[in-house]
Amino acid sequence: MPNQLTSPTADISAEIKPKLQLLYAVRRYGSVGGMERYVWELTHQLQLFGHEVTVLCERCYALPAEGITVCELGEVAPRPRWLSAMRFCRRVEGWLRANPNEKRLIHSHERIRSHHITTFHGSAFATVLEKPWWRLISLRVLMWLYLEKRELSKAQFIVPNSEFTKQQLAHYYPKLAEKLTQPIVPGVTPLSLRKSRVISKKGGVVGFVGVEWKRKGLPLAVAAFKKLRLSRPKVKIVVVGPVAETVLHLFSDLHGAYVLKEWCNQVDFAEFDVLIHPAQAEPYGMVITEAMAAKVPVVVSNVCGASVEVLHKAGEVLPTDASIDEWAKALERQLIRTNPVPQFKRSWHEVALDYEKVFLGCKQSGVV
Repeated sequence: MPNQLTSPTADISAEIKPKLQLLYAVRRYGSVGGMERYVWELTHQLQLFGHEVTVLCERCYALPAEGITVCELGEVAPRPRWLSAMRFCRRVEGWLRANPNEKRLIHSHERIRSHHITTFHGSAFATVLEKPWWRLISLRVLMWLYLEKRELSKAQFIVPNSEFTKQQLAHYYPKLAEKLTQPIVPGVTPLSLRKSRVISKKGGVVGFVGVEWKRKGLPLAVAAFKKLRLSRPKVKIVVVGPVAETVLHLFSDLHGAYVLKEWCNQVDFAEFDVLIHPAQAEPYGMVITEAMAAKVPVVVSNVCGASVEVLHKAGEVLPTDASIDEWAKALERQLIRTNPVPQFKRSWHEVALDYEKVFLGCKQSGVV
């Protein structure tokens, strides 16, 4: 079916907007990760718009607003991940059979097959096809390829969370490219703004945020930080996200120069003087725009989807093959800057408005 949604910002008169019955599928409901935060904020905005919102999840991690119905389907063994994804899919289908509703629009954020719309948050697993053939000979790889293609094939519309994700999906699934809408990037809700302050020539605070610390480049960030310490002996690095025991080895020679914090729903970016995010693969990277929303400069890799939002006034974008010395110099340039960072702005209200265009387009095309 040809895609009718090439411009989610197209005007649709408020007078003709119907109140929709929306069903969300997400395994973890709550602000417990980037994708989960996206769903949490979106569903709350849509409920404020007057739509009927129901969420199917394994577990709900926070008390949702009144008016949002949450159905917990129960947690399953997390490993292997492809099998737990299939089990969640079966539970969703069982719930749908027990609660039929032809007017319901199903919006998935998981690898299921009973949806009308899917939002794609991560890198395409199909990138594995670029690797040597022997890397493909495993049940895990075959199952993830199957689940990914099934998810995309069953959806009537595919919403990428960044232009990077859209291009990647179009490349690996050209026959499904007509289903792709324009990207709908995440919103931001800054806790506080970084106050203008004089940074000591020997100090400063470098921030790193990410639970999946290897993929997001923590080893490189630490290496660049150590290089930076040669000229800034009192500089400190604050790392938010990883379990401390898993990363302590990276800081064995940095006594008193680092702070490790476990993941929290709302990171206080305003305590940083610069954010470093040297990810090797990052479809978007909400921490980048959240830092800029707090007026914190950023130094990020060019494979981050959010890197397109990093203007020269807001920080720097480096190639993934940049040297440790180049990363350290980029951090130094941001620490000595005198001009303030322009605040990045995109509300979750705007995100929900963009999705309304997609939902109404589904209605108009006769999907439900």
